[in-house]
Amino acid sequence: MNSIILKTAVKYLFPVLVLFSLFLLIRGHYEPGGGFVGGLVAASSVILYLITEGVEKTKRLMKFEPVYYVAGGLAISLLSGLVPVILGMPLLTGTWSNIEAPVLGKLGTPLVFDIGVYFLVLGVSTKIVISLAEED
Repeated sequence: MNSIILKTAVKYLFPVLVLFSLFLLIRGHYEPGGGFVGGLVAASSVILYLITEGVEKTKRLMKFEPVYYVAGGLAISLLSGLVPVILGMPLLTGTWSNIEAPVLGKLGTPLVFDIGVYFLVLGVSTKIVISLAEED
C-alpha cells in the first residue's frame, strides 16, 4: 500500500503495539490478559507492518519463519507443563520458584506457559496472513 499517512502511523504504532503486547503478556500472569491476547496484539502489529511494507520486508522483520515461532511456542508450553511432572505433581500444575523479579513478581510455570502461548499465537496468526498476502 502506498499511503504515506498509514506508513507514518505504522512507524510509530509498531513499537507501541509490541510494548503493549508485552505488557499484556506480563499482566496476564496475575490479571486478565496473558499470552493469547498479547500474541494477538503482537500479530496485529506485524500485520499492520505487512500491509504498509509488503511481504518481503515483513519476513525480514520477523527474522524467522512463522512456523518456527509456532514450534518454539509449543515447545515452551510443553516444557512448562512437564516441569511439575518431573517434580512429582500432576501435569500443568503451577509451580513457582523463590526468585522474585521486580516487575514480574514470583517466577513460575504459568508465566512460562503464557510465553509459549504468546509465540504460538504470534506464529499462527502471522503465518495465515503472510500466506494470504503471498497469494496475491
